Amino acid sequence: PMPFTTPLLLIALVPLFIALDSIFNSDQKKKGKKVFLTAGLTFLIWNTASIYWVYNAISAYNGTAVAIPVSLIPYGLGAFLMTTAFWLFYRLSRYTNKVIAYLGLISFYIALEYLQQTWDLAFPWMTLGNGLAGMHQFAQWYDYTGIYGGTLWILLSNILAFEAYKKFNSTTGYAKFKPAGIWALVVIVPATFSIVTYFNAEQQGTPSNVVVVQPNIDPYKKLSEIPPAEQIQILTHLSDSLAQPNTEYFIWPETAVPIYADEDQIRIYPEVITLQNFLSKYRNGTLITGMETVKIYADKKTISAKLDERSGRYYDNFNTAMQLENSANVQFYHKSKLVPGAEKMPFPKVFSFLDGVFSELGGSVSGWGWQEKPSVLYAQSGIGAAPVVCYESLWGDWIG
Repeated sequence: PMPFTTPLLLIALVPLFIALDSIFNSDQKKKGKKVFLTAGLTFLIWNTASIYWVYNAISAYNGTAVAIPVSLIPYGLGAFLMTTAFWLFYRLSRYTNKVIAYLGLISFYIALEYLQQTWDLAFPWMTLGNGLAGMHQFAQWYDYTGIYGGTLWILLSNILAFEAYKKFNSTTGYAKFKPAGIWALVVIVPATFSIVTYFNAEQQGTPSNVVVVQPNIDPYKKLSEIPPAEQIQILTHLSDSLAQPNTEYFIWPETAVPIYADEDQIRIYPEVITLQNFLSKYRNGTLITGMETVKIYADKKTISAKLDERSGRYYDNFNTAMQLENSANVQFYHKSKLVPGAEKMPFPKVFSFLDGVFSELGGSVSGWGWQEKPSVLYAQSGIGAAPVVCYESLWGDWIG
């Protein structure tokens, strides 16, 4: 969310509840269909407005004709799952009391968010709990609940705000303020606990001297217009300008080193030799950088492995975080949470029979390779770094 708009999440669904309540209590026919269409339009607009950048990212490489239908997948799929939760809420409300129906809504919504985070079409960008990222001071209790605690809080706040709105318009006297007081407690108590926790937290551990570099290179030009040597020169120059003799870590971005390297032959590449020479100036220095790598196999070792018909061998290509030190030790981490469609074909086992067709089109059902479990890159000093690559930051349990 935009800065300081985060609190709006606590009441943002109230207009939708008002619209759905009007449908529930009307004499209209096919109420379920109207509930689905009303909620569907709401969530489609919200998803599209929030992740419009997906279209921009796709159109930059593939043009409008491809970008529109492909970007409609995350726009529409997320909206469909959110809408389904509210449609199930409507169906449940026909047979149960209000409290059970609301509990059902919260359960349905969180269950579908969990699905959106765990299946092969995972795109958890719009998980409600992520909305507190803009004001993380209010999300310190995620240590105990994870992001689904945030989703629960936001949904409960909206439900209570809606009930307070109805009570205020239908009751006289002090009684009409009671639901508003309950809503205020539900909002204030967790927020206060979180703020107190945040401002009383004490940093633990030994401080390290770390240099983080963002070269601001146009991502649409880096792989085709700017030579790798020039990009590496920019990165090393920026790093040198900030480093001190005791600097322990240099952190560079995803795909910062724009080469395609065989991991088993990593030391032979001129670019890697340049990086090693750069590090030699810093006795305790360790570099973590993004790059694309490949591993070659004699047989189909992984489900993502692809056949090189010229050599008869199989290979995996990875979105990699590589760690270099002032030693012979080189460590690799392979991005594991891949973007559906762009980096990994959903349900590769199901669609493996199409591999030949995709190979003819220059791609593969298997997409990029990945590693199954998270790992930590340890430096000689014993310091460990979790090399979270881009999309993976959406999985708190993966990096926590």
